[in-house]
This record gives sequence, C-alpha cells and structure tokens, in this order.
Amino acid sequence: MKLIRYEYEGVVRKGKLIDGFVYPEVEGPTFPLPQEEVKLLVPIEPSKIILVGLNYAKHAQEMGFEKTRPAQPIIFMKPNSAILINGGKIILPPQSKQVEYEGELGVVISVQCKNVKKEDVHDVILGYIVVNDVTARDLQPKDGQWTACKAFDTFLPVSTWIETELDLNTAVITTRLNGEIKQNSPISSMLFSVEELIEYISSIMTLMPGDVIVTGSPAGIGKIEKGDVVEVSISGLGTLINVAEKPV
Repeated sequence: MKLIRYEYEGVVRKGKLIDGFVYPEVEGPTFPLPQEEVKLLVPIEPSKIILVGLNYAKHAQEMGFEKTRPAQPIIFMKPNSAILINGGKIILPPQSKQVEYEGELGVVISVQCKNVKKEDVHDVILGYIVVNDVTARDLQPKDGQWTACKAFDTFLPVSTWIETELDLNTAVITTRLNGEIKQNSPISSMLFSVEELIEYISSIMTLMPGDVIVTGSPAGIGKIEKGDVVEVSISGLGTLINVAEKPV
C-alpha cells in the first residue's frame, strides 16, 4: 500500500494511493479523487532522521575504509530542513565543489518504541521510502564530523509515498546519473540488516512515529553538477528523480 500526504482545497491530509486514485484517512463525499487533482507532498514528517554510514562493504572500500563489518553501525543525523520532495531541485551550495549523490533505502517507523528486539522489528515499521543522501564530500574531512557536509537544505530528497510492503531479500537499489547507471546493488548486501539497525538504534534513542532510518549507500557514489538528473530507484518502491541546481 502506498501512503501519502497531499493537499486538496487548501487542506493537507494523509491518505493512500491506489491505482491512480487518492483515498483519505477519513472518507469524504468527494473521494476517491484522481491523483492529478491533488498536490502530492513529502510523505514523511519525522521528529528525527537517523542515517547509517558505510553499511555496504564495497562503498566502505571506495571511501578508503575497511570493507569488513564494524563492531556496530555508524550512525549520524540530518535535520528535517534537508528534506526535499520528489522532483524538487537539489541546490548545490557555494561552500562545496564536490556534491555527491548516495542512493539509499529509508525505513519509516510506525510507533513510539525503545529497545526493540530483532524479532519484533517489523511490528514497528510503517513502510519504506527511496532516499538520496546528498553529501558535500569535500567538506566531510574538514571537521572530522559528518553533520556539516550532509545538512544543507535540499540534501535529503525522498520519494513520493511510503510503501508498506517490500521484500528486503530481493529488492535492488539503482542510481542513474543523466541516464547512466552508477549504483546497482541488492539491499540484502548491507553489512547490518534493517532488523539489526533498528535494534541497535532503538537501544540508544526512543524512536517516534514517522522517524526515518536511512540505511546506507552502496558503492558507486559520484559528483553531481548543475543540470544533472539523479534517479534513485528501488524495485518495489518506485523512482526518486531530482535535478541539481545552483542557488539563485
């Protein structure tokens, strides 16, 4: 099922998208509506966005790290102000000369939870989204931290809907730059699985409904420049498309 946020007649609502028609959480006399009659919005409203670094062995290797599994996941955070709608423009900040794409799977949390065990993880997952963890790579080593290089406005494009069903064993993430495939990897090759990530992260912090865990990028990251089109696809979830642009 595709869960959405949308605007209709000046009111923002939540609902679901089925066969091109929009159904609200609370039924009304004018529904269902054709998709083209509503304005689709970013589907997430998280209290926090937690990201996982170096969660694919080949990506860790291309970044100059050991490709073996670390003792625990490497996590960091992005602000909500980085979120960008599907189709929106990625603004390349003047502070950076090396902005890069990173196609990733996002997991949306359904309920407040803490200390979730691996076997119970699917009880706290609302669904999945496609994410581009845009990074100003040349800023990353300057302070030894990852916040500044990843926190710019528009640096977290996300797909149009939350998909409640996804086979993590067969799903493949593919990123294209101007039509050319740059990343192509099964999600199952993550060093830490979705179950392990939620167990670990929830042992540290309480997760709230709508929070998003972004699970890491496979190998093949690369630079984007003005006018470049970045397409991130995950089989079963759809495609996220954004164009890079310089600030006005």
